[in-house]
Amino acid sequence: MPETQGVNYDSLEKYRRNVGKAQVADLMAKMTGANVDLVSYDEVAKRIRARQQIEMGTQMVPLSKIVGSVGRYRDFTRTFLPRAGVNPERWARIDAVMHSMEGFPPIEVYKIGDVYFVRDGNHRVSVARANGLTHIEAYVTEIPTDVPLHMEDFERDQWLIKIERTEFLKETQLDVIRPGHGIELTEPGRYQILLRHIQVHQYLRNLDLEREGSDHRLTWEEAVASWYDNVYLPMVEAIRSHDLMSSFPKRTEADLYLWIAFHREQLATSYGLAPLSPDAAVATFAEVHSERPWEQAVRTLKFEWHRVLGDLDKPLGMSEEEFIESRARHAAGERTLAEAENEEQVQQEQFGLAVEERELAPVDSATDLFNIAA
Repeated sequence: MPETQGVNYDSLEKYRRNVGKAQVADLMAKMTGANVDLVSYDEVAKRIRARQQIEMGTQMVPLSKIVGSVGRYRDFTRTFLPRAGVNPERWARIDAVMHSMEGFPPIEVYKIGDVYFVRDGNHRVSVARANGLTHIEAYVTEIPTDVPLHMEDFERDQWLIKIERTEFLKETQLDVIRPGHGIELTEPGRYQILLRHIQVHQYLRNLDLEREGSDHRLTWEEAVASWYDNVYLPMVEAIRSHDLMSSFPKRTEADLYLWIAFHREQLATSYGLAPLSPDAAVATFAEVHSERPWEQAVRTLKFEWHRVLGDLDKPLGMSEEEFIESRARHAAGERTLAEAENEEQVQQEQFGLAVEERELAPVDSATDLFNIAA
């Protein structure tokens, strides 16, 4: 048997072994909820609004820093293990070439921050990693960005959170308006919800000013400051006074603000309440939620016990006086955030008012205002 045929056979066997590893990785991902897919370059480039390219020439690129691909991101795992859809003959031929005197040409990559995306050469990256190489020759095109992306950002969608935070701060100028604000979120998609909270707060405050006979209307900058001072910060202070962070050690105060805002809307809908005070919202939330398993088990048992006793005519953790006062305010016309959202959208439809364009995905409905899970 000629030597080249032996190399091809060995290469095919190597391909099959690596496909097996990819299948195990995909199975483990389903069991654990981890993401082992490559990142789509198009998705990242769209979010950072990539417009400029700088040709950097040929360089030796660390294979471990290649996190995604332009078009073949579903064909390989995050570590470039080939999935079953990858052509075995092509993969094996590249492996054989790599072990010959011929070698293969440089791949082509985009560089964003500290990471790389394959533009051409996914199979070559896969073969190189399968053979234990640490670097590969690549023609590099750099995409400038204000978002400092690193390898660790591509674990659990941190890259997306970083981009969304940059967009949020650019839109609100909160770093300038309230330096040291401390707003950090741990899940993607939630900075947009914060932004919508500010927009609805501006709408409500301007309605108040109109009813008071004032000619003044909050500018966007004034609305951001007012939301932070009068909505966000009081909730955070209540979170701290109830030591709620100890029950959510992996989360941030901003995470809890959104969860409690969602919780407050649920209570308002269920019991016909006006928005609860920050202290009442936190107290009622603390009665039923925790991220620590044993604490959550106790809270669940307590809730079920009250349900069995028929003792849920008002929210747990809320006094009778607070409950009566909140229902009275709602009966008098005080609206929740979601109700105000609905009202604003109805007015826009009736009068054909255009929503001020913002370079973020639109919120489709009042439900989207709190599209989160505690």
